[in-house]
Amino acid sequence: MCGIAGADQGNSHQTVNDMVMQLKHRGPDGDGVMPTEDATLGHTRLAIVDVAGGHQPLQDGDAWIAFNGEIYNYMDLRSSRLRDQRFDTRTDTETVLRLYQRFGPKCVEMLNGMFAFAISWRGELFLARDPLGIKPLYFGKKDGNLHFASEVKALSLVTDDIHEFPAGHWYHSMKGWQQYYSVEGTLQDELPDMQNENDALQAIRNSLQDAVQKRLMSDVPLGTSLSGGLDSSIIAMIASQDAPGLHSFVVGVEGGKDLEAAQLMADTLGTDHHEYIYNEEDMLKVLPDVVYYLESFDPALVRSAIPNYMLAEMASDYVKVMLTGEGADELYAGYSYLQRFEKPDDLQEELVYITEALHNTNLQRGDRMSMAHGLEARVPFLDVDSVSTALSLPSEWKLQENGRPAKALLRRAYEGLLPDEIVYRPKMKFSKGAGSSDILAERAEEKVSDREFKQEKERLQHDWSYTLPNKEALLYYKMLREHYQDEWIMPNMGRSRSL
Repeated sequence: MCGIAGADQGNSHQTVNDMVMQLKHRGPDGDGVMPTEDATLGHTRLAIVDVAGGHQPLQDGDAWIAFNGEIYNYMDLRSSRLRDQRFDTRTDTETVLRLYQRFGPKCVEMLNGMFAFAISWRGELFLARDPLGIKPLYFGKKDGNLHFASEVKALSLVTDDIHEFPAGHWYHSMKGWQQYYSVEGTLQDELPDMQNENDALQAIRNSLQDAVQKRLMSDVPLGTSLSGGLDSSIIAMIASQDAPGLHSFVVGVEGGKDLEAAQLMADTLGTDHHEYIYNEEDMLKVLPDVVYYLESFDPALVRSAIPNYMLAEMASDYVKVMLTGEGADELYAGYSYLQRFEKPDDLQEELVYITEALHNTNLQRGDRMSMAHGLEARVPFLDVDSVSTALSLPSEWKLQENGRPAKALLRRAYEGLLPDEIVYRPKMKFSKGAGSSDILAERAEEKVSDREFKQEKERLQHDWSYTLPNKEALLYYKMLREHYQDEWIMPNMGRSRSL
């Protein structure tokens, strides 16, 4: 996992190097800048696969690539699509470059994983981002030249014209923009042998088993987030079957519900378990850094980002890769606000929407908080096959009605495989389970006056059509403004629906 930056001009070494230095937290294991004839590519590396041989930007003849991500099927692609070629490294990066040289932009449709990358070859520049936007990418123009980077903070050194590169798209300097993936486009009208809810349970288990096993690919130590909730417990259970001595991590306040539940799961699975207990002082101390790295003041994101940040900091002392349970609430209707949907079609529309919106909400939070500590976060629930399976299931099976709990299908799928206390544990937002939510809201009431809130709410509504939801959001916004201008953040900021 890494950070990338670059420009579509060959004489931008210093500019791109400055951008790369802004991303150094994403890749503490090395960095490089390569001016080619028609572009300049920059990279900062977190070494996960082929630690010794994977330095970037990576070259094959006159083709160069700067790559951020993991391609879980890259060895299969070598044997099926590139079996006549010899490789100089064991990296997925080289595989992507060779695929592009042979198949052009269509190569992105072959990739199973998370990625954002840039390729310079034969006077052309190619950029692509993974289907759901797990890995970040931004772009903008300066004096007619295209620049790009993994984070806003790097691109802001060059231009105020900053846009999020859309998930599931590629860009080619000669062919323009193309969408190659949408959630709707992968859904199946009918899953085979799926007559009732009972038939769905094995399909759910199969899709997640496959997704987790793919994500155990690593040449460095690997662990898992384990909050004691259903989602992270499922991932930890599957991972522990093939990764003996798996590290697990939890954070929370003294007496927090997550700590007890996580310990139960760790004892059940026999993981090498680590916990960190924090207090209000710890939260307020890290808050400015959290907002800086997050590049958002969305209150739901910031609340959950604080425990995420401390979790990643602790985990990075032991591992370089961590699995998380991100995405389950979108796929299996876990949020409490989804109770208001009574019609299956309305619920399905909402689930598809919030899944496709993850790129600048929860996925942004997950990426930024982990990469702030040079830690790679992998999200098995958001494997494209897992997404297709989950959202192809009849949405009436996910309605929260007549006493059915949130994520009822997912719970049923793992009855008897996980402790009952975990399977039937009520849905609890990470910030709530970890103990961070109420403290922050109370502090905002102390720090922000009614007058200031009214003034800023009117200004942001007028300037950006953004409705400031509460004083807590304004508290975070003021911290963000110490580092970022409105025009860098507001057009690209996601807005959570779950708070």
